[in-house]
Amino acid sequence: MTDTDIPDGFEPLSRKSPLTEPWEPLYAKKTDKAVIIGLRLARPHTNGRGLIHGGLIAALADNAMGYSCAQMTNWTTSFVTISLTVDFVGSAEIGQWLAIESDVIRTGKTICFAQCLVKADDTVIARASGTFRVVPKKG
Repeated sequence: MTDTDIPDGFEPLSRKSPLTEPWEPLYAKKTDKAVIIGLRLARPHTNGRGLIHGGLIAALADNAMGYSCAQMTNWTTSFVTISLTVDFVGSAEIGQWLAIESDVIRTGKTICFAQCLVKADDTVIARASGTFRVVPKKG
């Protein structure tokens, strides 16, 4: 894969986790209100039928919404997922660009609400919503 395969504005995702490590490379694009996660779909992202696995979609939607909540607080707090709902409305295949575009609905002192659209080459294939508990960072 070359950098020309990656849409403008996306850079390697700096936040790593053991869960997402096998799915690398992952990319992020920061806006004023969100962290958009993106990746070029490949075989490690598929189910037994060769379509993108719903678990990948759910995990990356959870990450994108959580990161977006953190960005709205200038990364001064951490968040843990209370609830996550995903509706699958389409599918995606190897080679497509997957982007998870979040929207933070409300961030309070203890709870953050967010939603996102998951798009494969700009076609919506899933939507998700999440509720996150604010966890103050330890000094």
